[in-house]
Amino acid sequence: MILPGTDPQALLEAARRIQAGELVGFPTETVYGLGADASSDEAVAGIFAAKGRPADHPLIVHVADASQVADYASSVPPFAVRLMQAFWPGPLTVILPRKEGVAAAAAGGQNSIGLRCPAHPVALAFLRACHTGVAGPSANRFGRVSPTSAQHVSQEFGDALLVLDGGPCAVGIESSIVDCTRGRPVLLRPGVLTRDQLAAACGEPVLDKEDLQEAGSTPRASGTLEAHYAPDAKVRLMDAGAIQAALDLLGADAAHIAVYARTVPSIESANVLYRRMPDDAAAAARQLFAALRDFDAQGAKLIWIEHPPATAEWDGVRDRLGRAAAS
Repeated sequence: MILPGTDPQALLEAARRIQAGELVGFPTETVYGLGADASSDEAVAGIFAAKGRPADHPLIVHVADASQVADYASSVPPFAVRLMQAFWPGPLTVILPRKEGVAAAAAGGQNSIGLRCPAHPVALAFLRACHTGVAGPSANRFGRVSPTSAQHVSQEFGDALLVLDGGPCAVGIESSIVDCTRGRPVLLRPGVLTRDQLAAACGEPVLDKEDLQEAGSTPRASGTLEAHYAPDAKVRLMDAGAIQAALDLLGADAAHIAVYARTVPSIESANVLYRRMPDDAAAAARQLFAALRDFDAQGAKLIWIEHPPATAEWDGVRDRLGRAAAS
């Protein structure tokens, strides 16, 4: 069932369900999450079962404010403190050494834990009402397109799941993930925060995991599998010229094809679905997952997407599209 996230009674009922070990769908500024009590391994197991997610693939724990970090992390390096001060509440997850005996299931059995304080008023009110950290991966089946509305979540899991409606997500792609466990910041997953923004906030360069010789010891993190974020239709990334050439070749016979591009193509077939990709990276991120879901709903079998620009502000969108195309 979908309930308004601004309704105090709905928030109390959602918190009651979390405390009872049940699952709840909740909004954040990035995507909607599927939440469970992070302190209960049994409750967290329900997330893995509902999503069909491997139990060794860690979840992000959402907290109401930075004071809860000490409940989960055994230590916090100064640069991580600076990152949290700069971007919390917001679309940043920090990976920290996990306190022994805490949230082992949410961490996928690792000795590190991913923590985030979301910048959404409904999420923050929900987390405060829960009085615990809430493990919350994206509220979709594992590997599929992330949800950016309450309706998307309900479509995935049905009416039995309580979903707090916080409206469309303002960011639209998942948080940036920075590993803070190895003495220097390492970006594991890009989001809307650029590397330069992260570096300026923490006061030192932010590395890629490929920059490290010991990359094999990098913690596993949410949303970093090669194939992820995939719609039912097959996604292919192409340059604008290749899209136009393929459309010209098929002509009026083109069918079950969707095009998502910044360069407006000439389309002869009325059976081709077309949506213009925004020129602005933030706007493209905001609508990306909803656009992929809409193409699926309209029966597309192939989705041809123009390569995003190779600039820093597009890193998060490029990352999601590359993983969607790898599925």
